[in-house]
Amino acid sequence: MSPFKGQTGLKRILNASGYSLDGLRAAFTGEAAFRQLVLLNVVLVPLTFFLNVSRVEQALLIAVCLLALIVELLNSAVEAAIDRISLELHPLSKNAKDMGSAAQFVALSMIALVWAVILL
Repeated sequence: MSPFKGQTGLKRILNASGYSLDGLRAAFTGEAAFRQLVLLNVVLVPLTFFLNVSRVEQALLIAVCLLALIVELLNSAVEAAIDRISLELHPLSKNAKDMGSAAQFVALSMIALVWAVILL
């Protein structure tokens, strides 16, 4: 058992929820890309309720939008960890940040592809 682990049971869940809200708040206030994706989700997710698609298709349209938010949170976390370690330019740091960016590119491409396949 790790000495860095916190509480268990309900206390752990409450603590984890607080940390999650702190993370969302930090991403929204500190990451322009996250705010842009939130705006995209504010537009696209409600739009699905007005489209003539099945419930499964609607779920897929929403899921890919939310997936892009998840990927952006992970990308921002990687960038923050890399910057915390060192602001020095290093090939491994560049690779890590570029791979996070590539993951976000794939997630955004998935939005475009899934929406196109379902709507066209």
